Amino acid sequence: MEESETASNNQRPWQSYHTVYTNAKAGMDGVDKEKVQRVVYEMSKGSKYFENEERKEAFILKKIEYMRAQAARLSAAGLSHYQKVADKRILELEATRELSRIWLHVDMDAFYAAVETLSNPSLRGKPMAVGSMSMISTANYEARKFGVRAAMPGFIARKLCPELIFVPTDFKKYTYYSDLTRKVFRNYDPNFMAASLDEAYLDITEVCKERGITGGEIAEELRSRVYKETGLTCSAGVAPNRLLAKVCSDINKPNGQFILPNDRMAVMTFISSLPIRKIGGIGKVTENILRGVFGINTCEEMLRKGSFLCALFSHSTADFFLSVGLGLGGTESPEARFRKSISSERTFSATQDAALLYQKLADIAEMLSADMQKEGLSGRTLTLKLKTASFEVRTRAMTLQKYICSSDDILKYASKLLKAELPISLRLIGLRVSHFNEDKGSVAVDPTQKTLTTFLLSGNASRKTVDVQSSLGSDVSDLHVMNERETVLSLDSYETCHYEFGDPFEINHLTDIDESNCISCENALETEKIRELSSNKTAAMVKTADVVVHNPKSPKREVLRVSEEDCYVQREPVDINPDRLNKEPSISGNGNFFSSDQMIQLSWVDDYKCSLCGAELPSGFVEERQEHSDFHLAERLQREESATDSSHMMPRQRFVPKDYGGSQSRRKKHKSSAKQGRHLPIDSFFVKSSQNF
Repeated sequence: MEESETASNNQRPWQSYHTVYTNAKAGMDGVDKEKVQRVVYEMSKGSKYFENEERKEAFILKKIEYMRAQAARLSAAGLSHYQKVADKRILELEATRELSRIWLHVDMDAFYAAVETLSNPSLRGKPMAVGSMSMISTANYEARKFGVRAAMPGFIARKLCPELIFVPTDFKKYTYYSDLTRKVFRNYDPNFMAASLDEAYLDITEVCKERGITGGEIAEELRSRVYKETGLTCSAGVAPNRLLAKVCSDINKPNGQFILPNDRMAVMTFISSLPIRKIGGIGKVTENILRGVFGINTCEEMLRKGSFLCALFSHSTADFFLSVGLGLGGTESPEARFRKSISSERTFSATQDAALLYQKLADIAEMLSADMQKEGLSGRTLTLKLKTASFEVRTRAMTLQKYICSSDDILKYASKLLKAELPISLRLIGLRVSHFNEDKGSVAVDPTQKTLTTFLLSGNASRKTVDVQSSLGSDVSDLHVMNERETVLSLDSYETCHYEFGDPFEINHLTDIDESNCISCENALETEKIRELSSNKTAAMVKTADVVVHNPKSPKREVLRVSEEDCYVQREPVDINPDRLNKEPSISGNGNFFSSDQMIQLSWVDDYKCSLCGAELPSGFVEERQEHSDFHLAERLQREESATDSSHMMPRQRFVPKDYGGSQSRRKKHKSSAKQGRHLPIDSFFVKSSQNF
């Protein structure tokens, strides 16, 4: 059987050539599909588009074979398990079925073409398409009888229909008529969902109750009012949910409607024979996989193959397929959704002229900036979309530390992204901006929130009073004593403190730079213990901070730790050999960060993507990468500060004896600060240690 099919495909290769152009739309039911396939195949053969379609087809076939092998490896016990999983999930989904709502989906008939015909009545009854020889936006129903459809190149459409008339697009005109239709929609549902210029979803439950009429009557009335207001026809579908309403609106096109009763049996009967491709969200690739791997052609068959779907697909994907098999869809009016991104793109004849590409980029940046300013938007993630002459689609993105909206800023960073890809032959360029400065669906950005740069700048004034010259990005061996003062970096808390020393091993020379974090040793036992530590020439600190003491008489440094619970002292010799110390982890521009428990490293996956957040920055963006590393450092500092403040453990304390004795002068007794138990604020840290940056 397979051999005969292969032989047939070799004789008629176009039969296995499936593209978006060969898919039927409303008004194309009687079209000779094989003829359309043959013309599309012959007109495309040898082109870059054809080669790209072949690559995608090969990828789909490879994926189908892989999933078939996975399905074949499932044991009987495994299938039994997944069947139980599917049955349980089907029952849970069935419990969510809602039949009390009435949804109406309205779709304008060949909208662009109908508007052009309304403006120019001489086009009525003639095959016509909106677009050009390069690409068609839509075609009227007269042209669809020849196989002409939207998203088809005009030269292929002309081959299918030699009498085809082309009309250029006029979006101002289409927007005007779209606004007229929406005024009608608001009379039935003020919160209707506009899916595009020419279609919308309306929840007509309340209006049906108030007026005591059926959904079918509302649909008929709405279609009549749209025609009266605009002179344009539309089709409608009424069903218990949005998914089914959209399917219904396509059944009796053009200028018709279909009503699906709010009854479970009616829904299951309707869905049982419905082809899976009729469902929104199931395109060519998914259809081929479901058909090629599982033999699924109709929605009802998804329930029968539920065990395989649960075994080979993710939880969310399997849920979607099972919901389709049950005829379930959205029923609640969704909350207002706010824009997450804004974009602009243009297609042109393939070229590798860099000057022309930069000019196209500038034009797109100008259009995008105008759209953003019109909506009052600013964003900090810029994405460049490229389609090569071979129809390969690439995207390159970068996330900035500031929000942009001006054409100059957009062009500045977009040019950097494009420059990294040159030389290249392109046929499409697009720009998208996301991560807006104000998400209207959430809390607005706090204008008083400080940034890492602010911390660093605010700390510049304190540099005159700081004698230490230690770099936060340098190795541990760079820590050194100047003017009898040593800087100690606590890697656990990112606090930088200063300790003065006379004899490095005399505890009575130890002082804390921040008295607010010091307490008196009122307890006699603690005082005695500290004196005992002093006699052993050791220094005491809390468990989470290390004091690095430099002894000029010894080739070693000693790290002393004191437990918070019992002040037990651990002495750890630290080799100060530069060769070994240079291998120690450090905080630097390449993104090596310390955490309390382990060092978390920022790296650039494929030399392009941040391993911590997924932001994309090309390797040539040195300054931007440094800013990005600083951003993650500040973010981690804030998290650790917040986590420490919320902890119920004993706050960090530094013990200073109130009576030192010894050869040095007696120091003043440190009193317990009113701020005892509070940790060093993150901004204070940066003020005190900004010299390290």
